[in-house]
Amino acid sequence: MRYLRMIFVAVLALALLTVALANRQLVTVGLFPGQLDAYFGGGWAARMPLFLVILLSLLIGMLLGLVWEWMREAHLRQESARRAHELTRLEREVGGLRTTHAAPRDEVLAILDAPRRPGATAAAPTATTPVTTNAPALVRR
Repeated sequence: MRYLRMIFVAVLALALLTVALANRQLVTVGLFPGQLDAYFGGGWAARMPLFLVILLSLLIGMLLGLVWEWMREAHLRQESARRAHELTRLEREVGGLRTTHAAPRDEVLAILDAPRRPGATAAAPTATTPVTTNAPALVRR
């Protein structure tokens, strides 16, 4: 890709050089038509090579197009900034809702879901711990 770009720039430079060499004659470029520049106080004309007129025209056209597009897309940049601000606000709100609504409502579930400390073991009933139940004993006959 890099070589392709270098080849393109070389061909473009060669084309511009060819245009410059073919259009070396001097021309007079006036800002106002006819004798209208006398009303504005002086000569508003310049003599320069034709290739310079062509290149300056291209440059001025590209700059005008750049400014035109920048002004045309101003509302898009403004909308994008507004949406980015709204997105950060909504992400902050969702993060807060996850912490408040994802929490268990029952205290027993909160204890069971709480993270355990490293190295701590769960307390299991031992053989010395009596197990009591309130259920009536079932008798088989």
